[in-house]
Amino acid sequence: MTGWEAFAFNFLNPEVAARYAPMILQGLGITILLALLVIVAGLLLGLALAVVRAFGIRPLNWAIIFVVDLFRALPPLVIIVLIYFGLPAAGLSMSGFWATWLSLTLVLMAFAEEIFWAGISAVSVGQWEAGRALGLRFLPTLRKIVLPQAVRIAIPPLVNRTIAITKGTALGSVVAVSEILGAAQSGMAFSGNPTPLTLGAAAYLVLFLPVVVAGRWVETKFAWKR
Repeated sequence: MTGWEAFAFNFLNPEVAARYAPMILQGLGITILLALLVIVAGLLLGLALAVVRAFGIRPLNWAIIFVVDLFRALPPLVIIVLIYFGLPAAGLSMSGFWATWLSLTLVLMAFAEEIFWAGISAVSVGQWEAGRALGLRFLPTLRKIVLPQAVRIAIPPLVNRTIAITKGTALGSVVAVSEILGAAQSGMAFSGNPTPLTLGAAAYLVLFLPVVVAGRWVETKFAWKR
């Protein structure tokens, strides 16, 4: 058996691929569901914290900054392990799927809050003064004038951070979530052949390559023109 034949047998085995392709497809569905839930919850929570921070209530702002810095500093894998294995000790049990979702949501929330807050801070003071000149109070000014500009500023960095976080769904395999990587590892263990890992890599390309291309388009579309 030549080197190429040995490589093909180990990583491109058609029999093993046909046997475990349904498992990889099921893992792809779980990955998509998990990623969507993380994106929606993480971005909404991050925006909510940034809006609350805009009120300038110092004790509340300090608490937000502490929480945000905490989840930005901790690796997502550490958070997943702490939630999955630590909460049962406090009488709260959570499945691997929801532990992964909560962990990645908290991380995305932290980064999204900082990005949204940077967008709000980047809006000039003159925009706030224009709102007051029109007779608008704080909340209408924030909602109608400041936030639309802040969100536009925040979109490019948010896209990059969202892509990075959603690729972290692979960490769910550590707590027995049968997403793409978890399904591929199970298939490899059962078959004794790494072809399922090749299928998993292909599934990640099919899922995230269009997302990366779309993200590049969004960055270009919403970038401020100089």
